[in-house]
Amino acid sequence: MRINILVMKCSRRQEAGLQQKNQPNHRQAGFTLIELVVVISIIAIMSAIALPRYINMQSQARAAKAQAILGSIKSAAALARASCMMDVAGLVTPSTCTATAGTTNMDGTSINMVNQYPAATAAGIILAAQLDAGADQLVITAGNPILIDIVGGTAPNCRISYTAATAGPSYVAPVLVTTGC
Repeated sequence: MRINILVMKCSRRQEAGLQQKNQPNHRQAGFTLIELVVVISIIAIMSAIALPRYINMQSQARAAKAQAILGSIKSAAALARASCMMDVAGLVTPSTCTATAGTTNMDGTSINMVNQYPAATAAGIILAAQLDAGADQLVITAGNPILIDIVGGTAPNCRISYTAATAGPSYVAPVLVTTGC
């Protein structure tokens, strides 16, 4: 009888152990509704602060791009004028640039000239400054002045305009407008 009682006690303990192992854990992993609301609120506040700064950075980048293109145009005009002046002085053979028109050679590229400065054309200042409307994300409008708008800016408020030199030669400085970049 004593053996039966011991066997019964052991078997009950084993059954209890099995039941405890087979019972599902009532603790559930996850986040409470409060935790989710707090996290979403923090993300909303951060995005409300970051979005205006991001938009402002885009505007500053377009303005900086316009200033860089202006510098490129001024440098290209100065280099083309120096090359043309060497032609006019007879220091380059054959001479292709005259006091009022012609072309000058810049790195193997023929640049159209007007009054010893690059013409306000695609074959003039645009070619001299090595601007590419597609690659540089520009809108180039032919005419005198030639207009160079920055894509993403508000035309005509994010623009460089280049006017061909007048007789003399009188250089007309390019104009930069960045109020709408």
